[in-house]
Amino acid sequence: MSKYRERLPQLRGELFLTDGGIETTLVFHEGVTLPCFASFDLLKDETGTAVLRRYFERYAELARSSELGLVLETPTWRANADWGAKLGHGANSLADVNRRSVALLLDIRREYERSRSPIVISGNLGPRGDGYSPGARMSAAEAEEYHAPQIEVFAGTETDMVAAFTMNYPEEAVGIVRAAKAANMPVAISFTTETDGRLPSGATLRDAIDATDDASGGYPAYYMINCAHPTHLMEALAGTGGWRDRIRGLRANASRRSHKELDESPDLDEGNPEELGREYQELRGSLTELSVVGGCCGTDHRHVAAIARAMGGVAAGMRPA
Repeated sequence: MSKYRERLPQLRGELFLTDGGIETTLVFHEGVTLPCFASFDLLKDETGTAVLRRYFERYAELARSSELGLVLETPTWRANADWGAKLGHGANSLADVNRRSVALLLDIRREYERSRSPIVISGNLGPRGDGYSPGARMSAAEAEEYHAPQIEVFAGTETDMVAAFTMNYPEEAVGIVRAAKAANMPVAISFTTETDGRLPSGATLRDAIDATDDASGGYPAYYMINCAHPTHLMEALAGTGGWRDRIRGLRANASRRSHKELDESPDLDEGNPEELGREYQELRGSLTELSVVGGCCGTDHRHVAAIARAMGGVAAGMRPA
């Protein structure tokens, strides 16, 4: 981890915010149509880019006013070859989309970053298939080859790191980590879980993290969990083991619904922001290294603000100055 401290300030012990559920916010609160749930589609014109800018600026304002750091994820969770093809994008077009997503966040960083509110830009990757289901699984070698082009594009920009979200089986995570290592990019891996705290593939969080570390020489800067309610994680994080210290980020859902229920639901379950904040605080006993907090499905800037208040403005194990 020490090898990343200079490049990634979120590893130095202070609390960093990140955003909430970008797709659910845009669809249910902004009334935006997102084909294939792909927020990067908005980058196709100035109107859509302005929508994304307003979305990210809310979090930049929150971090600045709270004097907390911020990790901004590019809106490129779907900007890989398979999902891009569904929206008419070839390799060159996708590369341009990923570069433009970074340029947008660089503009926001220039405007909002302060010495007490550093901003980290992360190139966001998603699964090749459905984040809620492993579907057709790749080997680690296949996943490395598949995700390498997107990672290489980010490596050619001012992106500070890459992060893969909603990983639902270890082999795809391993492939992404190996591709990031080849590109000399720090990488965070975020696994998702079902209501029983296991990945959709059936693997435990511990097994997934250990397998990814073992196959990559411990290369990931850290791990995260996303798209699961905190109550789904309590049992999975119980007990002992150094593997839990590798988890530094949490982006939970506001809803207690299962992935299947969320996928089929016509409405948005926003949960209760203050309650969600308290549940993050309760997890600090298990996630002693937690330092990057935000939200996923159903959450927005209100939830992230409540989480920041509940966390006391400091990372787990730290004390206010």
